[in-house]
Amino acid sequence: MIDFPRTRDQAAADFDFIEIKIASPEKIRSWSFGEVTKPETINYRSFKPERDGLFCERIFGPVKDWECHCGKFKRIRFRGHVCDRCGVEVTLSKVRRERMGHIELAVPVCHIWFFKTLPSQLGYLVGMTLRDLEKVIYYASYVVTHPGKQDLEFLDLLDEDEYYDLRVKSREKGDERFKAEIGAEAVRTLLTMLDSPERRINDRNSDGKGLGRLAKWLRIEIATETSQHRKKKKLKRLKVVDALRNSGSTQDERNRPEWMIMDVVPVIPPDLR
Repeated sequence: MIDFPRTRDQAAADFDFIEIKIASPEKIRSWSFGEVTKPETINYRSFKPERDGLFCERIFGPVKDWECHCGKFKRIRFRGHVCDRCGVEVTLSKVRRERMGHIELAVPVCHIWFFKTLPSQLGYLVGMTLRDLEKVIYYASYVVTHPGKQDLEFLDLLDEDEYYDLRVKSREKGDERFKAEIGAEAVRTLLTMLDSPERRINDRNSDGKGLGRLAKWLRIEIATETSQHRKKKKLKRLKVVDALRNSGSTQDERNRPEWMIMDVVPVIPPDLR
């Protein structure tokens, strides 16, 4: 029996454990063999996968062994050849159990595991209640990410009328720093700014060490806190921050908070669905 090599470097290896981490957008794209741009699956006339759809042969591999989508290239002698007409690689159909795709989202979305699971990991990280977080994510309220010269505080919530009134006032006063955002993109901005509240807003996490300073600040606050309720909340927040800081031996290997907000979604192989 001929041992056909895999299309990518997927050599089997012995392992002692499996570590689950948050995938970065770049990591998800590196897994992918192509972008799924259409919701279609199978053509109702030909019963073949639609191009760029959820079962696309160009992305996930051929349905039949050693045969491209259009039938121009057949047989094993064309192994590894990519059809110039349909763009499908001539290989074994079992690659449809291995190859992944991806979907580029029009706008960022918040992963429901981090948002809705109680206690809310996102709520602890950004220092907001679940109710306020819902208002921002579901486009009901704006959150202030930079108060500028306005009489506002960082993380204040604004309704639509308040936001537009303040935007007009800031332009009249020449205040270009005022910024309020909405949706999952606003939460991602807050996650990239995680740092000690003692730091200036412009300097928050500018050197990538914000989580360390936030953990240090939380430990000082916990040691001096007199209210048991507030102390308990800060302990829970510290637990989430430390989990992120300890998720890798180096800064490049650690889970980053902003990865909880997704702008690209992985698509698992069609023969595993």
